[in-house]
Amino acid sequence: MPVLPGAEPFRHEGGEVGVLLCHGFTGSPQSLRPWAGYLAEQGLTVSLPLLPGHGTRWQDMQVTGWQDWYAEVDRELRGLLERCARVFVFGLSMGGALALRLAAKHGDAVSGLVLVNPANKVHGLAAHALPVVRHLVPTTKGLVSDIALRGSKEVGYDRVPLHAAHSVRTFFRLVDGDLPQVTQPLLLLHSPQDHVVPPADSARVLSRVSSTDVREILLEQSYHVATLDHDAKRIFEESHAFIDRLAPSLKKGGTSSG
Repeated sequence: MPVLPGAEPFRHEGGEVGVLLCHGFTGSPQSLRPWAGYLAEQGLTVSLPLLPGHGTRWQDMQVTGWQDWYAEVDRELRGLLERCARVFVFGLSMGGALALRLAAKHGDAVSGLVLVNPANKVHGLAAHALPVVRHLVPTTKGLVSDIALRGSKEVGYDRVPLHAAHSVRTFFRLVDGDLPQVTQPLLLLHSPQDHVVPPADSARVLSRVSSTDVREILLEQSYHVATLDHDAKRIFEESHAFIDRLAPSLKKGGTSSG
């Protein structure tokens, strides 16, 4: 199945510092592509994969689950760890949950985390009905393009496959249980006005991780997909400063593809 225009994965071979970026549920690398490009311009090695079942049509996502999505980012992380002296993991929404699980499972191999509006729970009464409803109704309304910036659009699905949504709910519970195992430096940026993931999810993450080097930033001008919104430049610059503080002396350089 052809990949939607703009949803292609992106990679840049740079210096000794690597960054893995994880996109969100029903989204695509397009939501993080400007961020990845900014980091590549700074000479970092960058990997922004397309999660299985994403970036094509929602029917393809219906037959995938959290194990598939996590396996993809885990594979990409292992590849970066082979090539780079230090590796950081960044994530948006469900990508934040993927990043947290990678940190919990890989420990000190992950040098730090940057999370933007990380998701921690499937909210609402409908979440409790998912185990049954997913067998009766294939999809519900999509979640993409929650962006305050006029003219900015997210490439993703306009429908949410309920089998996949049920898998996300299971995954979030696993990640929540693993949060005390997260000890890495953490930069968490979140939007007070988010129509997809409530601020309570960020508060939950901050209250349960064991990290001691933690910074929280509010994105007052943006909605959920803040990486394509008014605060995008601040996210990019703050994340680069975070890396520079933790890995200040490593070399940079490289070439791009994707």
